[in-house]
Amino acid sequence: MEEALNELGSDFETHEKFNEGKEYIEENFWTKVERVGKKISFAKDIKALFSYFSDSRIPWYRKSIVLGALVYFIVPIDAIPDLAPLVGYLDDLGVVTAVIKYLGSELTQYYS
Repeated sequence: MEEALNELGSDFETHEKFNEGKEYIEENFWTKVERVGKKISFAKDIKALFSYFSDSRIPWYRKSIVLGALVYFIVPIDAIPDLAPLVGYLDDLGVVTAVIKYLGSELTQYYS
């Protein structure tokens, strides 16, 4: 997984890098949500971010911050590895919370 993240790079400022990240999310998002969705309290937030990200009306450059958060959630190797019991998703929660706060009311309609 770390290799996949390194290949994507952390720079989603170009449309090409964005498309690489988009492919990664489309291939891995639902597998991760199915595996950990019931263990985390912020699954609804992750799904709302994914819905926002999937909306064709949103320009790619607005989606790029969401892309970074979703990749961070999917990849298990990060600041606090997701394998650590109970605390493994705290850093993911922090990233997701920051993105939700940044998007504000723009994200409200994507909660189902």
